[in-house]
Amino acid sequence: MSDCLAQHDLRWRRSSRSTGMNNCVEAAPFGDERLAVRDSKDVSRPPLRFTAAAWTSFVAGLRRGPVS
Repeated sequence: MSDCLAQHDLRWRRSSRSTGMNNCVEAAPFGDERLAVRDSKDVSRPPLRFTAAAWTSFVAGLRRGPVS
């Protein structure tokens, strides 16, 4: 995926909990079960790219909280 594609052709979504002040992340599905993630404060930077499994694992880890 080129950065040009990431900026113009993807359908970016924000969390419904976002305050609307560009202080969140945005996500967009692309390709075959992949996800692009970017910082809404600086959309000119290239997005991070994850497989669906990697993103699901990341979010599950956030929900569990810190490891003691």
